[in-house]
Parts: sequence; C-alpha cells; structure tokens
Amino acid sequence: MNREARESFSEFVAARSGNLIRTAYVLTGDQHAAEDLLQSALAKTAARWRHVHDNPEAYVRRVLYNEQINRWRRRGRESVVAEPPDIPVDDGSQNVDLRLTLERALLALPPRKRAVLVLRYYEDLPESEVAQILGCSVGTVRSQTHRAIARLRELAPELAAHLEPTGA
Repeated sequence: MNREARESFSEFVAARSGNLIRTAYVLTGDQHAAEDLLQSALAKTAARWRHVHDNPEAYVRRVLYNEQINRWRRRGRESVVAEPPDIPVDDGSQNVDLRLTLERALLALPPRKRAVLVLRYYEDLPESEVAQILGCSVGTVRSQTHRAIARLRELAPELAAHLEPTGA
C-alpha cells in the first residue's frame, strides 16, 4: 500500500471505527470478540483498499458479517463469554433416568395395557378412538388405563409424581 492509500485508509478508520465497532459488538455480543472481528475485517479491507475506496464502509460491513458467520460455523455456534451465565441451561439430561425408568416399566406391562397407555398418552387419542383401534369398549379402555397406571406405580414408585391425573 502506497503512502497516499495508507493515509486514506487511516483517515477512514479514524472516522468510521466507532460505528463499525458497534456493529461488530452487535454481531458478537462481546467487546473483545468485537474488537478482534473488526481488526480482522479492517486487515482484509486494507489488503483490498485500492479496490474498495469508493464505498469502504459497505465493504467493511460485508466483511464483518461474513467473518462472523464463518466464526459461528467454525465454533458450532459456541460463544465465548467473559463470565459463565448465572443460570445453567437445561439440557434435559436430568430426565434421562426418568425416561429409562419409564421405558423399563412400560416394557414390563402386558401388551394390551402398554398399548392403551401409548395410545392415550403418547398419541394423545381420546378414549373412543382408543376403543375403536383396540376393538373394545370405552369402559374397557378406562379400566385398562387405570390398571396400567396402578401397575406402573408398583413397578416404578419414582414415577408416581408424574403419573398423577391432570384433571382432564
């Protein structure tokens, strides 16, 4: 880069870096990451300065967006923060034991009772449809459901709190 181009680039950076750092901050959510992103974008812009001097701010903004997208892709959307969040993110792992217990208890039920529970609660079908599918009466569906839930409570007492009626 010749002396004139260097001066032109320096003037641009001095005049527009405040706006550009705000854009970078919005993209990253972190001051240090924003500074790194802007520095990277300005380095790329400096290398192409003689080609972009007609609208350099638009060019730098485009580089900022593309650089940040590439960073998201590389990191798998993991973001670095100065301090960890106060509230842990629920990843559902605490429910794994509960799900495995439920699966084992369901498999211990006779096929007809298991079918009634799956159709009623997993498929969320009304009793009349379950009765039609299983070829029995609505009363049979009700009694089978009641007995199946009672048996689940015996097989896995830790599920009792999750097997309470919801008032439906």
